[in-house]
Amino acid sequence: MSYLDATNDLYKDAALTPDVGLCCTTNPVWQFPGLSIPTIMQEMNYGCGSTVSAQDLANNPKVLYVGVGGGMELLQFSYFSRQKGGVTGVDVVDEMLEASRKNFKIAEEENDWFKSDYVNLVKGDALNLPIEDESMDVAAQNCLFNIFKAEDLKKAVSEMYRVLKPHGRLVMSDPTCEQPMNDTLRNDDRLRALCLSGSLPIKEYVKALTDAGFGTIEIRARKSYRVLSPNHYPTDELVFIESIEIAAIKDPMPEDGPCIFTGKTAIYYGDEEYFDDKKGHVLMQNMPIAICDKTANDLSKLNQPIHISESTWHYNGGGCC
Repeated sequence: MSYLDATNDLYKDAALTPDVGLCCTTNPVWQFPGLSIPTIMQEMNYGCGSTVSAQDLANNPKVLYVGVGGGMELLQFSYFSRQKGGVTGVDVVDEMLEASRKNFKIAEEENDWFKSDYVNLVKGDALNLPIEDESMDVAAQNCLFNIFKAEDLKKAVSEMYRVLKPHGRLVMSDPTCEQPMNDTLRNDDRLRALCLSGSLPIKEYVKALTDAGFGTIEIRARKSYRVLSPNHYPTDELVFIESIEIAAIKDPMPEDGPCIFTGKTAIYYGDEEYFDDKKGHVLMQNMPIAICDKTANDLSKLNQPIHISESTWHYNGGGCC
């Protein structure tokens, strides 16, 4: 049995018998005006964060969500899209697709604005999406890609890139880990399926996105998620796992490499009204501006009165790059 088979079996069981603690997250369940999320959807929220952000969802976007879970985020995306087939959910597990269909009927009873045909549920594989090229404004996945081994992760990311329109957004939430893991953890198919032992360092995770061609990366949140402790797992040391929320934008790749935002800011505190680096960055006197890591590095070399903050690992747009 491959690790992907083990993953499918685990989520087949989770579809048939909801496992409330399977992917417990500290994230709140986003509630928007007029939106009621059925209890069963919350119980089947098998994610490690959220991929739903209003800033990505203007103008009735076409949304793809891979790995449907109990349908909660599909419902949340539909809240913004509100059109027949506006949201497409793809999953390889028949039982999970069927569970979502049933949950949408409950959602219809609880939400007078929602219709089940707002969501098109399709059986398909993240490594070979049954979706047309450049047909989606937003693509999302929650706590799925961390399961994949390197070559499969490369395929999954490239498939998301393929189906997005130019300037479209891939929005993701996954566990990450900066510590090395031993081979026993890495090769445990069940721990990988449980979104634990496949966790990558953030730099490797981001590299998989930029290698696929995404020119802009926004790290929107980074928070505690799990620990693998010696008394419960095959490890000699405590392994700390974090959850990351990230957006990869299908912008053209800049000649000097991708723009990666990790929450850094620059503040000019010189004697002039503003500072212009002649590269598109104008810093007003004592006003913070969000900058990508590449720009932060360039500004730090100018010997100017500019304060550059450390990464906060939280970025929600704005600024200049």
